[in-house]
Amino acid sequence: MIPLARRLTTTCALAACTLAALTTLTACGDDPAPGAREHAARLTASTPPRPPTLAPGPAGLTPVFKNAPRTPASAAPSVALTFDADMTADQGPRAASGERFDNPALVATLRRLKVPATFFMTGRWAEEYPAQAKDIGRDPLFEVANHSYSHYAFTDHCYGLPTVPADRMRADMERAFTAFRKAGVEHPVPYFRFPGGCYDKRALRALAPGGVTAVQWDVVSGDAFATDAGAVARQVLEGVRPGSVVVMHCTRSAAPTTERALRRIVPKLRERGFRFVRVSEQIRKAAPVRG
Repeated sequence: MIPLARRLTTTCALAACTLAALTTLTACGDDPAPGAREHAARLTASTPPRPPTLAPGPAGLTPVFKNAPRTPASAAPSVALTFDADMTADQGPRAASGERFDNPALVATLRRLKVPATFFMTGRWAEEYPAQAKDIGRDPLFEVANHSYSHYAFTDHCYGLPTVPADRMRADMERAFTAFRKAGVEHPVPYFRFPGGCYDKRALRALAPGGVTAVQWDVVSGDAFATDAGAVARQVLEGVRPGSVVVMHCTRSAAPTTERALRRIVPKLRERGFRFVRVSEQIRKAAPVRG
């Protein structure tokens, strides 16, 4: 099983080598085969730059990112809004009976307001809503990251969630990436968010061979099961600092007020001079960074 980070590097290297070979042939007076240069250009254009990942932590453990360095007052502050697209592996019957774990209105509002965002998606969610997963994954405004396949906990005693055995943790993560590819998400980023935010050294050790960076947050929106959009908006606005990562949700049944809160949060933060970015940009500001 090839880690996602290595697959991304290989794809980028292939595009670079293809162009380099064409350049060498042209310099030597040989014309490339018809269409070869166009194919190389398409390959390069379709392969985004490799997303940055943090260098491994102590003893080679999966690195953990919480927020970007706080920018000086003279710099334009940035904030990353993240949305967990949660669906637990055993919630299929609830979806079949009509419960909605998606939130198209939220995605539409992000687009209308031109807000970049990172979606931490479970593999089970991508299987339930493949067209939406593909649509989000192909929008350059967004990036899709991994929130496990099953949304089972990676530690004991995590908000009552069932637990993934240690010897199945990496397989659960990789199964989510497989679900993304089957849904048509071509370039998921190599970031992983633990269900419930719960992790320990055992979990960090289990995921280390996968080459991902674990992404937490420094601002809790409080949108899970909230009924007051104003209270969610106030909590975010009071918590955001330069470099912040905000955790929110993209599930109608479990977070019904998020879209309304977002319509209050975005203009207020822009009034304060904040620039919205994806998680990959926040990670790029951190050091040491790999890639």
